[in-house]
Amino acid sequence: MSYNKAMKKALVFCFIVLFFCGCARKADERTVLRFSAWGSQSEIAILRPLIADFERKNPEIRVEFMHIPQNYFQKLHLLFASRLEPDVVFLNNFYSQKYIKAGLLEDLTPHFSKEISNRIFFEKAIEASTYNGRLYVVPRDVSQMVVYYNKDIFRKNGLPSPKNDWSRAEFLKTAQKLSKDGIWGVGFEKEPVFWLPFVFSDGGNIPGENAPDLDLAAREAIQFYADLPYKYNAAPKKSDSASLTMAQMFLQKRLAMIISGRWLVPKFRESADFDWDIVPVPAGKIGSISNVDSSGYAVSASSKHKNEAVLFIKFLNSADSVAELTKSGLIVPARRDIAYSSAFLGGKPSNAAAYLKAVETGRVTPVNENYQKITDSLNTLLEPVFSGQKRF
Repeated sequence: MSYNKAMKKALVFCFIVLFFCGCARKADERTVLRFSAWGSQSEIAILRPLIADFERKNPEIRVEFMHIPQNYFQKLHLLFASRLEPDVVFLNNFYSQKYIKAGLLEDLTPHFSKEISNRIFFEKAIEASTYNGRLYVVPRDVSQMVVYYNKDIFRKNGLPSPKNDWSRAEFLKTAQKLSKDGIWGVGFEKEPVFWLPFVFSDGGNIPGENAPDLDLAAREAIQFYADLPYKYNAAPKKSDSASLTMAQMFLQKRLAMIISGRWLVPKFRESADFDWDIVPVPAGKIGSISNVDSSGYAVSASSKHKNEAVLFIKFLNSADSVAELTKSGLIVPARRDIAYSSAFLGGKPSNAAAYLKAVETGRVTPVNENYQKITDSLNTLLEPVFSGQKRF
């Protein structure tokens, strides 16, 4: 091979190397945002295209998505402790105060003051996402409890569908009438999120700071709930449900009603081979008052890319992005405009407006940085009550 040909080949090779190195260097120079979230595969299937769309519209930013489907908060604690925390963190109001009081989250009030003043979000969602009047978590969704019911079982038993303004006495009477032939009137779950509507609807309170010092109204409401399986025979005992969840028993037509949140809708739309709908939780002494909670996006105080993180959150919380998640049936959007649109109100359940009524009339769950400790204490205190071994 001649010298000139060898030189030409070498020059071409160098050019190719430099070209690809330049491309790699350009790719490496993009701002990398680390974003953590939990979620089912169906939720992530919606989220990933949204992330890709954001990257197309913002080619200088790459989002590194950290999907943590199990033990999310334990793993998130370790990330913060190891100083490997994400730039954008998906959080709920149960745990956000722990991070806020530790100074780990950025105050986002200046970036979302317009959305707050224009009441883009439900007030209860903002209340659940703020601390000392400052917004640390931008709400994506707002959750509450409602009663799901099997309309076919009601018809079979000659009972009308429950009304939006039904009382607790009507609820109990209905559950008892439907509890026969291997079917129970209503499901029974021990976690606070499921029995708090009974406490709040009676004007009761749960502890806000230390040990579970429940007031009289709370104790009476909890006892009523605990009596559903053991005194009234209107709900399954542990031996009746075995390892099945209440949602599974509902789909198997072994439960006429269950108390739960919006997250069950995608599964019910897909798997229920019967007619079903929802109504608000039954009214207690002071009305029908559900517990209200919220999940959303926060920015780590230590993030080196806070402007980009805020930009990403604004994209995820835009009307178009929230509408995409809403259409799946998974969430009650924290944005009012999407909540009152066909994206949310269309399709099953036909009484979807009951979720929104529950937000407007509900009560934000009182939590603080000791939420997990208090919840554990409550579960220990109430285990013998919910097992029928002890009465308050």
